[in-house]
Amino acid sequence: MAKDDKTNIKLHLIEPRATEKSYLEQTNRIYVFPVKKSDSKQKIAKMVEKDYEVTVTDVKTLIRKGKKTKFSKGKHAYPGITHRQDKKFAYVRLKKGDSNKVFYEPEDDKKTSAKEAKKAEKTAKKADKNAGKENK
Repeated sequence: MAKDDKTNIKLHLIEPRATEKSYLEQTNRIYVFPVKKSDSKQKIAKMVEKDYEVTVTDVKTLIRKGKKTKFSKGKHAYPGITHRQDKKFAYVRLKKGDSNKVFYEPEDDKKTSAKEAKKAEKTAKKADKNAGKENK
């Protein structure tokens, strides 16, 4: 737990959520973070700015209600119903030009590795054709 010098609020590190929906939101500079239910929007903005060195322009929060689950207290006992814990998520929009580098890998490596894979595939096909001709 880190302590913020200005406001005496204990800040905790938050990690972005890695789902298909959150990847889609990243195209609009929106990142999704699971947070504590007691965290306010101002506190969430400070945590993200401090941890990732970016500028936050907007924070939206939602609380996802826990699902009902059945449980049993034994073989012949009547099963009961309980609820899972509620979860709070923050949708944080960053300033234009800022981005969170957590999920990215260098683009140069991607391009070269894709090109190299295509070349290797072509050479393998050629080798297979040549081997077939030699057998005849």
